[in-house]
Amino acid sequence: MQRATTPSPRHALTDLARLFLRLGSTAFGGPAAHIAMMEDEVVTRRRWLTREEFLDLVGATHLIPGPNSTELAIHIGFLRAGWAGLLVAGCCFILPAALIVGGLAWAYVRFGALPQLGGLLYGVKPVVIAIVAQALWRLGRSALTSRTREGLAIVAVAMAMFGINEFAVLAIVGLLAVLVLRPPPTASMAVVAPVGLWPAAVASGGMAAATTGAGLWPLFWFFAKVGSVLFGSGYVLLAFLRSGLVVDRAWLTEAQLLDAIAIGQVTPGPVFTTATFVGYLVAGGAGAVVATVGIFVPAFFFVAVSGPLLPRIRRSRVAGAVLDGVNVASLALMAVVTIQLAGAALVDPLTVALALTSAGLLAGTRLNSAWIVVGGALIGVGASALA
Repeated sequence: MQRATTPSPRHALTDLARLFLRLGSTAFGGPAAHIAMMEDEVVTRRRWLTREEFLDLVGATHLIPGPNSTELAIHIGFLRAGWAGLLVAGCCFILPAALIVGGLAWAYVRFGALPQLGGLLYGVKPVVIAIVAQALWRLGRSALTSRTREGLAIVAVAMAMFGINEFAVLAIVGLLAVLVLRPPPTASMAVVAPVGLWPAAVASGGMAAATTGAGLWPLFWFFAKVGSVLFGSGYVLLAFLRSGLVVDRAWLTEAQLLDAIAIGQVTPGPVFTTATFVGYLVAGGAGAVVATVGIFVPAFFFVAVSGPLLPRIRRSRVAGAVLDGVNVASLALMAVVTIQLAGAALVDPLTVALALTSAGLLAGTRLNSAWIVVGGALIGVGASALA
């Protein structure tokens, strides 16, 4: 697959803004679904990247702290339109989700409860399963090109199924890839260190400093530190926020924190917009803005530092082998998450039919996945109203 021709800088930024504003408004389902939708848009439809280049970006996002799908959007923006593209793609992916969550936070404070979103999610989840499954099939054909890589994928799936930490799975499979792919002994692995190790080491040094009070600066600083060290899923975010906001600072109650996490999970766009909800509860509209900026700023920084290193990593035999292993492990983690989500999403004949119909539409037509998500949401709301 060849790349599409590079447009003028102005057109490239406009294209990035349109794409990521739409994805930020319609990309339900968490990081795995976001990655699947981005693959459909930038590889299959627009041909901005080859599948191999896209896989490298997915692997790179797993080696730095922060929200994987947001960092993937930032990487895509950087490759498409340089530093301006980095900012445009990231901000446009975050902004719609932050506005939606901010609006729900206002309603929560005003009315004291969460809106009823059960029907919407009932219809969206089966569609998300189909979207992720199709992306896994396409990306797997590019990543699993030998028996060795297939074996690494099986190892990664087994470790994930046994509950081994996500970052540990990535590290172990990356190192195994170096051993089994047998690069020359003279090759150096030094180039990998800046991508996977130093960001966490540098950022973790700041986590010991405690903030006091619920002013805007302490709020910003708390979320900036969380965004600088957090690997893993929204459930890992829950652990960080409970310790920092409920236990240490008493800014939220347990019930408020669980509601904030739920809103981040059920709205489109990055799960880290949970910070927007928390910021609004703690300090109103200004708090929502400050918390959102705080948790996402580290992602822009880490991508800006690591993104230019990717071509050098790919040229190194050893570092390239590590990246190949991380790519395989990333797909394995996506597969395990999809299996787990399928158990909760496909609960009756209608949801199974939605998933199968969505899969058929994705495979047999050029219909954009966002419209299929919207269709699933409408069916879910309708079915919930008739129940």
